[in-house]
Amino acid sequence: MVDSIYRTRSLGVPAQGIPDQYADGKAAKVWEYYIGSRKSRTDVYKNWLLTLLKSKNCDAILDVACGTGVDSVMLLEEGYKVMSIDASDKMVLNAFRERWDRRKEDAFDKWEIELSNWLTLDEDIPDRKFDALICLGNSFAHLPDFEGNQANHKIALKNFETMLKPGGVLIIDHRNYDAILDTGRAPVKNIYYKGNCIKDIQTSTLFVNGRPSMVTLDYFIDISEKIDTENQLELPSTRRLKHREDGQYKFRLSYYPHRLNAFTELLKEAFGADAKHEVYGDFKPYCENETPAYYVHVIHKPF
Repeated sequence: MVDSIYRTRSLGVPAQGIPDQYADGKAAKVWEYYIGSRKSRTDVYKNWLLTLLKSKNCDAILDVACGTGVDSVMLLEEGYKVMSIDASDKMVLNAFRERWDRRKEDAFDKWEIELSNWLTLDEDIPDRKFDALICLGNSFAHLPDFEGNQANHKIALKNFETMLKPGGVLIIDHRNYDAILDTGRAPVKNIYYKGNCIKDIQTSTLFVNGRPSMVTLDYFIDISEKIDTENQLELPSTRRLKHREDGQYKFRLSYYPHRLNAFTELLKEAFGADAKHEVYGDFKPYCENETPAYYVHVIHKPF
């Protein structure tokens, strides 16, 4: 549905600097229903990520798009040392709550969480190096390109490279925007999580001078079946919140539509032309002519 006034984000979200698209609290409030239980990620995603990290002998991991902390929690439970950052205070608040609730567990007591953004990452976390850096769930596409030259994308990726030890690995993904731009629609299915409350995703594309510069997705979530007898919602993390009478929620998020080949070039520019680079389609080695929902890039920082 096209609004009479086209908005690239939900109301209440700041327009200056790097926009926090979760600032109005709408998406953060129902995000746990979007993803499902913290313990119910798709097995193929969890197994793929853990196998990859183990094969690279990773120990210290920087989660640069931790959101509510779902992936960080998984990694902590698997014995990894994790530092988590996010630019959205509304989203990262859930991670702080999780750390507090489990503070008696050694791994969670040592869990580092910071509010930071990718453009100042090297200044916000100085003198730290990690074995792996993860930026998953289509998170990097939240960074817009208002100038039309992808300068901020290049700065962020170079900062990611800087945070890695020699031989370290960046694991970063994006939706298959090639297919979205070709078909005009984003798939409802999410390969990361088992949440089943998404009823529809409506897709709009903004072109500037004939070039796609933003894809906006309107998420429609129905959680009416999850309302308890006290007319409250019990979140997967056991927190509760007041609900809308009809149980229907909508929030809007906007993304930069990274095409596969163009994003590969950005990575090579940040890490060097000779950096080892692998592409996966929905967690399987990517073959041309396939149409996955997500592309996952794994690129190594040269020694």
